[in-house]
Amino acid sequence: MQTYMPAAVGCSHFGMLGTAKALVRISLAVVGLLFSSAASADEFAPAVRSISVYDIPSHTVMLEQNADVAMPPASMTKLMTLYILFEALEMGRVQLEDRMAVSAYAANRGGSTMFLDTRDNPTIEDLIRGIIVMSGNDAAITVAEGLAGTEGAFTLQMNSVAQRIGMEHSHFLNASGWPEAGHEMSARDLGALALSIIEEFPQHYHFFSQPEFSFDNRAPANRFNRNPILGLNIGGDGLKTGHTDEAGYGFVGSAVQGNRRIVFAFMGAQDANARAQIARDIVLWAYGQFRSRQVLRAGDILAQAEVWLGEQRTVPLTVASDVTILLPTSSPDDVQAMLSYLGPITAPIHEGQEVGHLSISLSSVETTHIPVVAAENVRMGGFSVRISAAATVLANLAMRHTTSFLTQEEE
Repeated sequence: MQTYMPAAVGCSHFGMLGTAKALVRISLAVVGLLFSSAASADEFAPAVRSISVYDIPSHTVMLEQNADVAMPPASMTKLMTLYILFEALEMGRVQLEDRMAVSAYAANRGGSTMFLDTRDNPTIEDLIRGIIVMSGNDAAITVAEGLAGTEGAFTLQMNSVAQRIGMEHSHFLNASGWPEAGHEMSARDLGALALSIIEEFPQHYHFFSQPEFSFDNRAPANRFNRNPILGLNIGGDGLKTGHTDEAGYGFVGSAVQGNRRIVFAFMGAQDANARAQIARDIVLWAYGQFRSRQVLRAGDILAQAEVWLGEQRTVPLTVASDVTILLPTSSPDDVQAMLSYLGPITAPIHEGQEVGHLSISLSSVETTHIPVVAAENVRMGGFSVRISAAATVLANLAMRHTTSFLTQEEE
């Protein structure tokens, strides 16, 4: 177990709560080579209207631009339709081999299509592939009607799930992404939805990397997955493209290399070729310009926090899990971490109890905030401890009163 001693600590005294901070220094020698093909964020970020890039293992927002601006998401909407379908599969409401009827409304929706007609009874597995690979509006509506009766009723579920996930800048009016005033999502929300799918439904995520699918061989020319980073040998394995005249070309994607996975979303690219190039550049930038490094282990002692009314005067603080951060490969910085908690911490204190947070900052990425917990139990002190604490508080109050009186007499 490694102990990180604070360079400076400020604590409140005599039982009066205040914010205590400890400056924890972590220095790393980072060795890494730049990928010559990795673009700079300055090259691809201006080419889109909004973007969000997130590194999952380090919980780091790598890049954001207009990330909370709501725009028409087009077929990227279908990720929410799939999320609800995956949830229904996990709850046992439906099975992959179950079949769904196709309504005339679904069959006649138009736009990107799985080429269903009202005589079809596709399996749910077929519909999943039809939504992901063929981007079928008819498939999305068939799922919505099969799960909720009507597309309108299904959109109520979509908005409810969006609130539950924390998608604050999204509103759904249909299941397919058909252009409709008020139907919109933000890049940050798209990334959050993609992350939820990846983490909650790993057993179904493989569908996103299927390169082609043709339902009943009806439209061979439309059988290819539109995902621009599949097959590039850069780890791309999901998720969904979208396009509207208003919002331009968008994509929410994910890639994994080694033990690092990123999720990103952008909207407003000029055309499909630009979308493909931007998606590739994001992946090369994220993995070429940054390396993931573990800087703390679970149980490492960060500081000793002052305790109020406890059997012992201090409690060691730690992190509950290993802490990994991103460091730039071109110009690594010293990592600066600031430990903050409200102290003194009142006993009783339980091991694992969250008492503050550790803010880890570098100049090149957004500050990361990690929960800090007590490393051991501290029981409440006995009668003598409480008497001593009360006497200390009274003495402190008396000192303040005397100081105030003298100041008034001087005036």
